Amino acid sequence: QVQLVESGGGLVQTGGSLRLSCAASGSIFSINAMGWYRQGPGKQRDLVASITRGGSINYADSVKGRFTISRENANNTVALQMDSLKPEDTAVYYCNAHISRRGLPNGYIYWGQGTQVTVSS
Repeated sequence: QVQLVESGGGLVQTGGSLRLSCAASGSIFSINAMGWYRQGPGKQRDLVASITRGGSINYADSVKGRFTISRENANNTVALQMDSLKPEDTAVYYCNAHISRRGLPNGYIYWGQGTQVTVSS
């Protein structure tokens, strides 16, 4: 079994900062990629940022220059530093990971439970 547990969400004012963290645990052979998605009220779930095992990083255009994704490989964690937050960043943020499990031939997609980020004007 694999679990992804997020933390760090909350309520901030416009221009403020938050740091999200996601920890993966379980029967993990390797984590091929990790990322953050978000889903606002009545909206689809969209990619915010991702990072691969090799260090390749992608950001949504809307967060470039404001958000930074990083990975702590030793602890199977990924963080999202969010600066200069805007009301349009308000959403539930979900950790995502593509993980190869020990003893199994294929990798699978796993999701965290989500953490609420609210940015007030």
